[in-house]
This record gives sequence, structure tokens and C-alpha cells, in this order.
Amino acid sequence: MTITQQVAERSTCLRAKVGAVIVRDRMILATGYNGSPAGLPHCTEVGCLIYESRTPDGEIEENCYRTIHAEINAITQAARNGAAIRDADIYVTHTPCIHCLKVLINTGIRTIFYGREYKLGTVSQLLQYARINLVAVPPEEP
Repeated sequence: MTITQQVAERSTCLRAKVGAVIVRDRMILATGYNGSPAGLPHCTEVGCLIYESRTPDGEIEENCYRTIHAEINAITQAARNGAAIRDADIYVTHTPCIHCLKVLINTGIRTIFYGREYKLGTVSQLLQYARINLVAVPPEEP
């Protein structure tokens, strides 16, 4: 989780710094943080492109069109470098959003280790049916 937090520091998102590290057999396969696609302007340079949507429960969510989430960036880094991630684990600073969770399920990731809860209620129904484990990692004591 310490490495995941360090990766999150590279984030160019103005709203949250999120990091992800994909690991198998204690070896890092890929990392990712939330930010714009390579070569495109980042929120830190030109601001966010916020849009609102509603959850099935009617809750209003705000998201940014400009940002790719840390989990997706880690998956794309693995793909670009030819690293197979099926049966690997991922460490993320926050619980994944529903979209990232669906992608992680399809990649064959076994376990998602997370540091902080983020909208856990929005993914709980998917987790009932998925063959993926979600595990909280308590913060280390100083």
C-alpha cells in the first residue's frame, strides 16, 4: 500500500489522488494513477471537465470527462507492456468505482486490496455475484 500511495502522488486530478498497483507473486506488473490520457492536457493545467449523473438510487454523482481512473491506467500499462494480469491482485488507494470494478472483474484480477472506502454501496451488488475479493487494508500505525 505504501507504493500505491506513492504512485497516487503522480495524479493530475484536482479532486482526488488515486493510485493502483497490479501485483503477482510479490512482483509489480503495472502501476496507474488518475489523470488524462498521455499527451493530452491535464486537469492541473486546464481544469476539470465535470459532468453530473444519477445512480439508480437517485444520488447525484460528479465525474470528470478528462480523467482516466488509476485502475484503468494500470490495466492499460500492463497491456502496452505485454504483462498478463489474470490471477493477479491489485492494490488501490480507494475502493474502485463501479466502472473500474466491472473492468477488473473482466480482467481476471483475483483480489482488490484497498486503503479507503469510496462509494462502497454502489459496488456491493456486483460483488455478490463476482469471483473477486475486496479486502480492506488498515492503515499502518506510526
